[in-house]
Amino acid sequence: MDILESVKMATTTLLANKLRSSLTMLGIIIGNASVIAMIGIGEGAQKLATEQFESLGPNLLFIIPGSPESRNRVIEIPKTLVLEDAKAIAKQVRAIKDVAPEINTRTTITYRNKNSSSSIIGTTPNYLAVRSVEIEKGRFFNELDIKRSLPVVVLGPELARKLFGNQSPIGQNIRIKNVSFEVIGLTVAKGTFLGNNNDDIAFIPITTMSGRIVGRTSPYGIDLSLISVSAKDENSIRAAEFQLTNLLRLRHKITQEDDFTIRTQKNILDIISTITNGLTLMLAAIAGISLLVGGIGIMNIMLVSVTERTQEIGLRKAIGATQQDILIQFMIEAVILSIAGGILGIALGGGSVILISMVTPLEAGISASAVILAASVSGSIGLFFGVVPARRAAQLDPMVALRTA
Repeated sequence: MDILESVKMATTTLLANKLRSSLTMLGIIIGNASVIAMIGIGEGAQKLATEQFESLGPNLLFIIPGSPESRNRVIEIPKTLVLEDAKAIAKQVRAIKDVAPEINTRTTITYRNKNSSSSIIGTTPNYLAVRSVEIEKGRFFNELDIKRSLPVVVLGPELARKLFGNQSPIGQNIRIKNVSFEVIGLTVAKGTFLGNNNDDIAFIPITTMSGRIVGRTSPYGIDLSLISVSAKDENSIRAAEFQLTNLLRLRHKITQEDDFTIRTQKNILDIISTITNGLTLMLAAIAGISLLVGGIGIMNIMLVSVTERTQEIGLRKAIGATQQDILIQFMIEAVILSIAGGILGIALGGGSVILISMVTPLEAGISASAVILAASVSGSIGLFFGVVPARRAAQLDPMVALRTA
């Protein structure tokens, strides 16, 4: 009996028991769909993280107070960076383009009977260029506002909607920690970044922030939460990191462990990629358990099928069918079940990925590698778990089979 005839017979046998065949394929379908969906979501998460980091600004470096070890050892973030460090960086580091020192906090902002718990960033006018922030209405504060420590504020669009609704906020006064601030500008929407809403933010001059809101000072000046630095171009990032490290070590008179940490966009993206890859692999492995369960289900049903078709096997052997003929037919049935389940699972997983990309910010895509992996695993499962039932059927003695049927 040739292969084509075996395929026809196997297909006819499976179609004769549609419900059982469908239930047998269920584990394979769920496993393949899960693998496709999980890998697609993982790749979409990486794309989203990359786009969000690029939206922060070009060629960014972040200088954070404290070494990684000291930040892990203590609850409160060390205060090792001051405004004078940022000014020295702007003057002496040639590989950089702009510097934006920041003081960050979160507090309640009030306008009449409305209030919002939002982020407040005290910074300088260079923040616009470094972090790619645009002004939609009004203006950003300038160096004169910084010098005079004026109570002026620029609002993110979502914070403005919370406090003012559809009313224009320009020229209105809001209260931050019982200090009245005049709204002078409104930024363009930037969306959410790693769970932080960049539109629910108020920007004020860094000197006003230090003097009237947080009051954090050190013997060396205004202490900072962060210094954002933009390199001149992508090729200058490594040089900028080297020059920044040398300058800050010299200024802080460091001889051993650094009291600051420098992170580039690439560093952070590599960390995020490692995390998302690990999570994707873990979820795909968990989803792969469904494939294993589906394979065991195929083997179980095929063993039942061998028992039910003992008479058929005995008759076929009695009229000349060889062990190889019986082996091939049962193997083909198992492979058809796994491949059909794999195709349905890939279609279901692909549909899920498309739906996720339509209703969420994730640009999830159907990965060709995931499809190939799922299809090859499905076929392999059919072959692997079909071996035992097929060999059992092939090794039946025709006389015993006819007598016990």
